[in-house]
Amino acid sequence: MSDPENRPDEKGRPAEPVEIQSVSAAPAARKQAPDFAPAEAKSAGMPMSAWLLAGTVVLAVLFGLLLAGRRKSPEVKGVQAPAPYAASLPLSNLEMSESTSLSGGKSTFIDGRVKNIGTSIVTGITVQVLFRNEEQMPPQVETLPLTLIRTREPYVDTQPVNAAPLRSGDEREFRLIFESIPANWNMQMPEIRIVRVDTR
Repeated sequence: MSDPENRPDEKGRPAEPVEIQSVSAAPAARKQAPDFAPAEAKSAGMPMSAWLLAGTVVLAVLFGLLLAGRRKSPEVKGVQAPAPYAASLPLSNLEMSESTSLSGGKSTFIDGRVKNIGTSIVTGITVQVLFRNEEQMPPQVETLPLTLIRTREPYVDTQPVNAAPLRSGDEREFRLIFESIPANWNMQMPEIRIVRVDTR
């Protein structure tokens, strides 16, 4: 049986082939995906607002560290004059002692008492300790904060002055700790100068 599409027309000419278009399934595929299909990810990265917030936090931290660094007191070099408020903080009952750790290290202590006879509340005391020698050489100068003795049992525990400020009339025990002292020290009680006092 001959193909009806290739039959000649009424004038006897062969008929032109007719192109048959296939029905595409694409429209059906474009239908909405079933409910159980995974949802398409909206975005692979962090939103811009999160990046801006993180950048602001980092800048704030850096700015705070910069300000904290500038507030540090300059390193004290050489013998300093006593602080104006030093006359209101007399030191008494000075004693020296030393101890050796299990590792063989030696620490030297100066204990004493400090009294606030002024009118301000003292929140910090910095002292210079002058270890003199018998060679007529300049003394070795140690600059360090004065720490108050919080308790003596079962061991001596110290704390900074700002943890327990000295009010007018207060008297407290203190301790200065040295990890090393000069070999040519004359073995006499060193001079202690109060070179800075923080008050409020």
